[in-house]
Amino acid sequence: MLKIRLAQHGSKNRRTFRIVAIEEGKRRNGRPVEVLGFYNPLVKPAELKLDLERLSYWKKLGAVVTVGVTKLLSNKS
Repeated sequence: MLKIRLAQHGSKNRRTFRIVAIEEGKRRNGRPVEVLGFYNPLVKPAELKLDLERLSYWKKLGAVVTVGVTKLLSNKS
C-alpha cells in the first residue's frame, strides 16, 4: 500500500520536509516512489510547494494521505 507522507531532511533544529509517495513499510527517509513537493517551516511565511496533479494521480491509484500531509493541505487552502 502506498502512502503520501512527510520525509525529514536537514540537520538538527533546521528541519525541512519532502512530501513523498512511498510504500507503507519503508523507513521514514527511505527511497520514495516519487517526490511530490516540499515544506519548509523555517521561513516566514512557511513555504509549501506541491504538485497537486501528481498528488491526485497517486490518490486515484489508492495511496493514503497521512494526517500530517492532510494538515498541511488544509492550511494551504
